[in-house]
Amino acid sequence: MRRFFPLAFVLVLAIATAHAQAPPSPPRMGPPEPQVEVIPPVPAPHPTWVWHGGYYRWHGGSYVWVPGAYMRPPHPGYRWYPGRWKETSHGWVWVEGRWR
Repeated sequence: MRRFFPLAFVLVLAIATAHAQAPPSPPRMGPPEPQVEVIPPVPAPHPTWVWHGGYYRWHGGSYVWVPGAYMRPPHPGYRWYPGRWKETSHGWVWVEGRWR
């Protein structure tokens, strides 16, 4: 029984750290200019939905365009403030958008 606990501990520790990865480093170059999007009409069944514009995200060492879409506000009257890229001394970081 005494041998089981250290073995179990080592096994749990090995499984827990097997998936651990270093966080990706932020990009050193700024994102490209946003793509021009043609905003479709608000979907008829959802007249209160708000357009969430497209943006670039950092994925696999390059910027990838994420197209815009309509979203339902979490509460009536809320407004969407889009995310943005911000340059820091460590590289470019994404500041998430938010509802207010």
